[in-house]
Formats: sequence, C-alpha cells, structure tokens
Amino acid sequence: MAQRLATEYVNAKLQLTNEEMTQFVRFFDDQQLHLQVMVLDNGNQELVLEDVAGREEIRLIFERQQDRYVCVLTCRLVHQKLTNAMRKAVSAFHGDAVVNRIYSHYTMTYHYIQGAVRKIVETTKSGARVVFEYKDTIGQLERVFRSRLIEREISMVNNAINELLDLRNQTKNQTEIAAIDERLALHTHKLFVLEA
Repeated sequence: MAQRLATEYVNAKLQLTNEEMTQFVRFFDDQQLHLQVMVLDNGNQELVLEDVAGREEIRLIFERQQDRYVCVLTCRLVHQKLTNAMRKAVSAFHGDAVVNRIYSHYTMTYHYIQGAVRKIVETTKSGARVVFEYKDTIGQLERVFRSRLIEREISMVNNAINELLDLRNQTKNQTEIAAIDERLALHTHKLFVLEA
C-alpha cells in the first residue's frame, strides 16, 4: 500500500451554528490533540490544533456571519493524527472541500459536498480518471416520474381546451360563449403554469 505524503485542503468551508461550534471544539478535544480556543474582539473565534508531538499545527479562523461561524481554510497536513481529525470534522460537520491526498506517484482528489464524498479523481503523469462519482439515482427517477405526470396533465388540459373550442364554435348563445370563455381562460392559465 502506498504511503500518503501529504493531504491538502483546498478552500475547505465549514459553517457552524453556536451549538455546532461548541460540539466542534469538543470533537477536537476528543481527538487527543492540543487545542487552543481564542475568542477575538469582533466575536470571531480562532482554534489552534496541534498534534501531541507538537510537529504540526493548523489554525482555523471562524468568522461570525449573522447566526453562523464560517471558516474557509486552505492548508497542507503531513501527520496522520491531525489529518484524520480534519477528515472526520469535514464529514461530521457537513463541510465542503476539495481534498488532495498526495502519494509518491499519484494524487487522489476528493470532492466533499455537505460532508459527503461526491467525487474522487485519481491524477497521475498519464492523466486524470474519475474513480467514483455520486449519482442521485432515486432523485433522477423521481424527477422523471414527476415530469411524466406533468406531461400527462398537460395533455389532459390540451384535450379539455380543444373540446371547449369545438363547443364554442358550435354555440350561438352569447351567455354560453361567455361561460366557455371563462373556462378556457382558466385552462390556458393552468397550461401556462404547467409548461413553466
């Protein structure tokens, strides 16, 4: 098995509520890392995480934005304890990130969206290939099913409009024509909404 040389986080983004921020601090405390939390004057918070041996540290600056703490981070990690803790944090706290896991002859790039891996790309000297890509099969099937239901409803409304037009052409009574026109207006509006 190839040994990982480094892990790069490219524009990783975490957005935490007050409660999640407290859980986030506790989470890193449980990972057996040295943790320092500093509350800055403007309500922002800075977390300094350091592996136990003191060989590597990372600074996470959370800016206060309305009711959330937002951290955008780009960093390079080498030591396993801190690397694993960050991977677990991005997943557990639904972060977005592009993570490059760098090996001697290739790089694996993981695309996280809301804490879940959505795509993995392997890059070597010969090029890049997609190893994994999330496909929302159930969601796609639901969308197709819904679109077919709408198509059927559009067909039914079109048929009703055609019948009303035929009826209007055959009718001579102005009161009946006015009633048919009202129904036509309702159906054409419904058709407009369905086609939108």
